[in-house]
Amino acid sequence: MTGLAEAVLAVVRADRSGTVLVSREPITGLQIADGHPIGKWHGAPRNKELWQRLLLMQSKWPYRTVFPDGESYFDVEYRHRGETVDGLGAAHLMDGLGVSLLVDACWNEHQLTLEREQLVQGDDGESGESETSEVSVRHMAGRDHFETHRGWIKERAEAVRRGGLDAVRRGEELWKGRAAFFPHLQFLPRVEEDLRQLPEVWVRPVRERLAELEAAVSEWDPAARPIGPRWRSDVRTEFRTRRRLCWFSDGGKNELFDWHCEFLPTPGRMHFRLLHEERTVRIAYVGRKLGV
Repeated sequence: MTGLAEAVLAVVRADRSGTVLVSREPITGLQIADGHPIGKWHGAPRNKELWQRLLLMQSKWPYRTVFPDGESYFDVEYRHRGETVDGLGAAHLMDGLGVSLLVDACWNEHQLTLEREQLVQGDDGESGESETSEVSVRHMAGRDHFETHRGWIKERAEAVRRGGLDAVRRGEELWKGRAAFFPHLQFLPRVEEDLRQLPEVWVRPVRERLAELEAAVSEWDPAARPIGPRWRSDVRTEFRTRRRLCWFSDGGKNELFDWHCEFLPTPGRMHFRLLHEERTVRIAYVGRKLGV
């Protein structure tokens, strides 16, 4: 426990302000091992200062408190060696750093491979079969693991201080900086509210999808590729039965915005339409899957 506490506090010192320790339950109720509550550790005089510093840092529990409003991720499960690992799964969903007590040698790794099982939609737009894949999550169980991640932590903190797209942490910043960040994209006025209300966990994936659209559209020649740009991620048109949900007012007319891309955590969607004459795409919606 001492090594993990030292590593967590090292992250707090190296990272930008606002770093949060997210756990299944309050850290005061953690069990270091069966029959060994954390009180036995912090009750030792040599651990008193570390414990007091841990209590001073920001913490939240349970994991769902940092998920988008109304989202429980019932459709996705993460496992490590066959055991469900909700905390490490949350760290992967949030592009964060998972932490574990070093109670087994398997946790003595700076990066872990997890098995992710997620329900996927069938052709009718409803949930169908489950899909299993392997993903990697940054991990820390001691001070040596922190040293491995120190560069990544400092790079992210420095990006915030420098500014720019990589530093964006709020949807409002995406809207205000859209002309500089995405000069080849257009946005309906209604998207401002979508971005301002964007949960923090969706800001990074939305930022990445917009950057991919910007890169694709900047190279698009509609005469050579009338069907659309060379997309950088999975972009497709909506199922016919769901297109009734994809109409938005654009310049006083209702237009169909059935092109869309997804972003994690599910069910994030971004809807837009192609404007061949203007060599751009116009974005109409960013948020939860329409109709869900």
